[in-house]
Amino acid sequence: MTDDIRLAFAHPSERAEASSQTPCDRISLRDYVVEVEIGAFQQERGTLQRVRFNIVVEVSPLSGPIDDDVDRILSYDKVTEAIGVELEAERINLLETLAARVAERILLEPQAERVFVRIEKLDRGPFSLGVEIVRSRDGVNLAGQDHVEAPHPRVVYLSNEALSAQHLTAWIGQLAAMDAPLIISVGPADVAAPQASNALAQRRIDLLAIEQNAWTLAARDHRLMVVGTRTELDWAMKNDQICIWAPSKIVLDAVDGPSASPRDAVALVAWFAQDIAAKELLVIGAPAPKTAVAIRVIPAASVDLG
Repeated sequence: MTDDIRLAFAHPSERAEASSQTPCDRISLRDYVVEVEIGAFQQERGTLQRVRFNIVVEVSPLSGPIDDDVDRILSYDKVTEAIGVELEAERINLLETLAARVAERILLEPQAERVFVRIEKLDRGPFSLGVEIVRSRDGVNLAGQDHVEAPHPRVVYLSNEALSAQHLTAWIGQLAAMDAPLIISVGPADVAAPQASNALAQRRIDLLAIEQNAWTLAARDHRLMVVGTRTELDWAMKNDQICIWAPSKIVLDAVDGPSASPRDAVALVAWFAQDIAAKELLVIGAPAPKTAVAIRVIPAASVDLG
């Protein structure tokens, strides 16, 4: 067996040692197993499976003695904490995504120089399925990551009555001119949705009914873009793009998802506004939902949103 083949299947600590250009210190986490819902396949939704982590972090040497002081080292807790934070942030489909996010979070630690992350699924068969990546500080843009505050958008719910209002176009102009990024949300159209005997199937049907209404609205105004992922939302908010929220992915991928049914669209939007740390929830043409976010309710007959 050649060294390349051996190292391909070796523990990340061996690979780190073999590929290091200079002597360095390393800390490692071996065979750390958690149960989590993860995976892109439908049969992986709603089911916990075991995932095993092996991580090696190369750290810069200390400038002075350790003095047996835990505050002077990169603690193992920081490694397990990086895993926990990324697993709790949202449901993840791909091991590759999880590995990259864990690596980037570890590299936020000042001492971390290079990190090897191996993640394996243990319950997909009589074998393990996994990925392994290596990331280095000079390959990750860390500048200002601890200090960039995420935008706080204004989330606006438009009832079907509001969507049919003659002054809808003027409303959108008023909202776009306000002091925060704009995310518009809607409920399903006033037509009967298909009915399924399975609750999970019905939930998806109801979410898709909302998205159909979102696309119908987007077709009426070129300023609007339907978005369904956090990455798209972040980009849109930073680039002054008006969004219409397509809820399926964010709702289905949420670790701590909404208790509200998609049929209660206003309550669903209230959950989203809180989850995304909205500056304000503006509800036009519907009753106020319960939420911790600042909220205003405006009748659909109103013309001025100020």
